[in-house]
Amino acid sequence: QLQLVESGGGLVQAGGSLRLSCAASGRTFSSYAMAWFRQAPGKEREFVTTISWSGDSTFYVDSVKGRFTISRDNAKNTVYLQMNSLKSEDTAVYYCAAARIPPAPLLPKKISYYDYWGLGTQVTVSS
Repeated sequence: QLQLVESGGGLVQAGGSLRLSCAASGRTFSSYAMAWFRQAPGKEREFVTTISWSGDSTFYVDSVKGRFTISRDNAKNTVYLQMNSLKSEDTAVYYCAAARIPPAPLLPKKISYYDYWGLGTQVTVSS
């Protein structure tokens, strides 16, 4: 099992940057693909980005491509999300999630693949 704890959220002006962290407990962190999802008020939780168990492969939704960067440090059981050029539409609660591989594919994008979730961290971008 994994327990996930996000940190690093906050209030930032449009165009600014934030770095989110997600610390995982458990000795099998490297057996999981990791992802960030987000949920804005009144909207469904949406997939943002995922990273493979090794960190060699990543995938981003088009709306954050070129602005967000996901990375992981398996020695520290931590995954990061560097967010640059933030926009007001990035305002949401950001959740870290883990998907066991297998049965999940290398870069799982469907929410149903994800077994473990953090409680989320609020990101607010003021325009």
